[in-house]
Amino acid sequence: MEEKKYISICKALSDANRMKIFNLLLKNDLCAFEILKHLDCSQPTLSYHMRLLVDSGIVEAHKQGLWMHYNIDKDVLREFSRYFDKEQTLERE
Repeated sequence: MEEKKYISICKALSDANRMKIFNLLLKNDLCAFEILKHLDCSQPTLSYHMRLLVDSGIVEAHKQGLWMHYNIDKDVLREFSRYFDKEQTLERE
């Protein structure tokens, strides 16, 4: 993964609402309606947050019926986590 991708994910997770969404999605795949129940924001604001998370690559989106459904991309999360792994960081130096 390129460094730009790591920066994009960090930026996407640098907001309290997006961190809350990320933590919800770590537990379950959810539709936008379910995510909205946990946040104090409008649907357009949720769409903005979800677009940033999806564009970063850490979250995947797919449409089912009327609602968008979201899940964490486990492969991207694994690779992102490895980047911050102490041993991996030391090996790059």
